[in-house]
Amino acid sequence: MTTSKLDLWFKSYNEKSLSHRYITHEMIVPLIQNLGANFKVDVVGHSVKNIPIETITFGNGPTKILMWSQMHGNESTTTKALFDVLNTLIMEPSLNPFFDELTVCIVPMLNPDGAFAYTRVNANQFDLNRDAQELTQPESKILRQVYNSFKPDYCFNLHGQRTIFGAGKTGNSAVVSFLAPAQDEQLTVTNTRKTAMEIIVQLNIKLKADLPNQIGLYDDAFNINCVGDTFQSFNTPTVLVEAGHIREDYPRDITRKYIFKTLLLAFDYLKSGVVIKNETVEQYQSIPLNEKCFFDVIIRNARIEDGSKQVDIAFQFAEVLQNGKIVFKPKVEKIGDLSEFFGHKEINAKGNLVKTNTNKTIYEGYENVLVLINNEKIPVML
Repeated sequence: MTTSKLDLWFKSYNEKSLSHRYITHEMIVPLIQNLGANFKVDVVGHSVKNIPIETITFGNGPTKILMWSQMHGNESTTTKALFDVLNTLIMEPSLNPFFDELTVCIVPMLNPDGAFAYTRVNANQFDLNRDAQELTQPESKILRQVYNSFKPDYCFNLHGQRTIFGAGKTGNSAVVSFLAPAQDEQLTVTNTRKTAMEIIVQLNIKLKADLPNQIGLYDDAFNINCVGDTFQSFNTPTVLVEAGHIREDYPRDITRKYIFKTLLLAFDYLKSGVVIKNETVEQYQSIPLNEKCFFDVIIRNARIEDGSKQVDIAFQFAEVLQNGKIVFKPKVEKIGDLSEFFGHKEINAKGNLVKTNTNKTIYEGYENVLVLINNEKIPVML
């Protein structure tokens, strides 16, 4: 399966009705209803606000894969990519063998209440990814029930990450990030973890030509309350996939292509089973760690008062739901020496005064799409 073929499939089959960041259950219902006879749809429970939570299952092969998306309601990129994948499976005859080699169960939207409100948490203000042990929330119980009944050989925990992450300190944002979660406090590299690591190694090999220095690895600090750590502790190889940022792609409609590729490449690899190699751990650990080294915008070489030393001014964008759309609102996050950080957009103030749009001294917490640089209005949005 070549990346050029995947590019062609994405261009041909990506789901046009899903775009930008705000993806709700209402939007995916017609897509689920029109999947066709090769896909089994089950309502496996309901959210706090009584919205149905479905599974989509296809194939009858011996290798069983469980995937879930939008555990955090405001992380929608992987949901878009899942429907791109489903469209491709329907339309592309060359992928028919997947139905004989794999059995795949997908929870396309675990947290529909959070998706509607565009929040990380569910309607009870719980982070479902911190509820894997106590199972206090209906959505957490549903995922556990699906896991117990399906008995997967592999799990994929699909998320989205903020724009702050770089792939190491290369100056490149982390477009796709992975993790083979720990399964104990000692961070033991068990055979289960090695299996997850080998999956990630193979995906990294396939993707890095498209994304040079743009693939990251999460820190593997153990938290048994997280779903990935819990399922790994049950000896089910579990892979965390995080959809990250590409410059100017705030809708995440370019990133979704790389998640689309990741998922189909995973299917293609797993149909034959995982072979753990001697160099697996070393290759896994060679992937750059995610670093919190980006701001959305940095204004370099600025003065905030007459005679003051030059500083950098960093803006971070808040994602705000307004009238059914996500609006990005810039806010000054930090002022100072930011030479160790990168901006997705950088503006050189060339030693000039930078003030608020009302000609006041700029300050941390200032919110506006404009600043004054040398008395000229400059937009900070991309």
